[in-house]
Amino acid sequence: MTNTAYPDLCLWIGGRWIEAGGRTGEPVIDPATGATLGLLPHAGADDVDAAVAAAADGFRLWRRTSAVERSALLRRTADLMRADAGSLAALIALELGKPVVEAVREVETAAGMFDWAAEECRRSYGRIIPPRTPGHRLMALREPVGPVAAFSGWNAPAITPARKIAGALGAGCSIVIKPSEGTPASALFIARALAESGLPAGVANMLFGNPGAVAERLLEAEAIRMVSFTGSIPVGKHLAALATRTMKRGVFELGGHAPVLVFPDVDVDAVARGAAAAKFRSSGQICTSPTRFYVHHSIHDRFAAAFAEAATAIRVGDPFDSATQMGPVQNARRLAAVEALVEDARRNGATVAAGGARIDRPGFFYRPTVLTGVTDACRAASEEPFGPLALVASFRDADEAVGLANRLSLGLASYVFTRDLALADRLSAEIECGNVVVNHWVVSHPETPFGGIKDSGIGLEGGTEGFQAFEQVKFVSQAPL
Repeated sequence: MTNTAYPDLCLWIGGRWIEAGGRTGEPVIDPATGATLGLLPHAGADDVDAAVAAAADGFRLWRRTSAVERSALLRRTADLMRADAGSLAALIALELGKPVVEAVREVETAAGMFDWAAEECRRSYGRIIPPRTPGHRLMALREPVGPVAAFSGWNAPAITPARKIAGALGAGCSIVIKPSEGTPASALFIARALAESGLPAGVANMLFGNPGAVAERLLEAEAIRMVSFTGSIPVGKHLAALATRTMKRGVFELGGHAPVLVFPDVDVDAVARGAAAAKFRSSGQICTSPTRFYVHHSIHDRFAAAFAEAATAIRVGDPFDSATQMGPVQNARRLAAVEALVEDARRNGATVAAGGARIDRPGFFYRPTVLTGVTDACRAASEEPFGPLALVASFRDADEAVGLANRLSLGLASYVFTRDLALADRLSAEIECGNVVVNHWVVSHPETPFGGIKDSGIGLEGGTEGFQAFEQVKFVSQAPL
């Protein structure tokens, strides 16, 4: 750990670091011990209004800043994040409970978001349309949409804020972002890197507080022209409804319950070992976490046994121990939720092949858990566990596998394992989700589009498509006098 001290927490509005003062607040909890790390001040209505006003002023300046200048600032931010990667990784491990080895990789991915936006903002091209009338000019111009209200969760405390901030700033927008109150220091680290990079006051602002009150105040503001939200489906639907009242465009990345289809022509043991590493990364608290494992009936028992063995072998412990492969879940609510899903599955006839219990130590630790014999009567079959819980069931043919994959109203990520590329192509076309991953476990990169369909979201983040979400097209038709 580069710096073991937990920083003082604050708001960032109009270039000013605003401490608690007389504001209400809440404690930030270390999930590995249950101890209080610090006190986070809450933004009041006046703070939200000040952030909106600062973003409106910042937008008027930032939209006129050249793409070359924006690119250079974003690159400086990425460089600063990498230069002190150990400190940010330590904050992620402390607030989220993610093993520090994984947290270092998250820092690199988050810095990569700024690299990508720095590159893409120099490639934001309009187009010239051939005119019907000689001497006329028809132009489609790309412009920043305006001040953005953004909301990010605690499960990717550097990546998600970085993706939203970098995309907005690269496109020429200003932003007011409310990261999670569970992982504030990780997000504030990025804010400080932006400030040190020379970002003009008000172009980016960071608030914490009562999520509902802050969100409603932001989305009521006429100056805010777009909302970017990562979080739960119920909250996302509520914010989408609020956004339509003032005709704000929106990008919503919501929940998942990712299916994994495993066919009999694979190396069963190798896929099972990879499945355990992927499933229990960050304690399964990833929206694309592979969760519903549908395995061909001819290899089901072998896969389930190998998967359970690999899950049992995962080393759970202190996030700062280099030998740790999985830490705690982030909060007591998640621990209780996973425990309730497992108990419900037991009552409905499922078998616990691995794990299935809390770990008797301080903090919010739960064993890596694999369930077999899960039926539709089990809540876990339909509810995203968002924790260290995997389900294994069987299918007889590709048609049944597709039906199982598509049975829920969710469609964020899915995984397919087969050597038959024709089958892989068919499944990629028929599975209803925004991201299909074939024969490996990596869903997204800074340069690739990411988003869900159905109840898993609207719009895209990342890649060229995600960058363009922060832009609007203006058509200009010009004739000579």
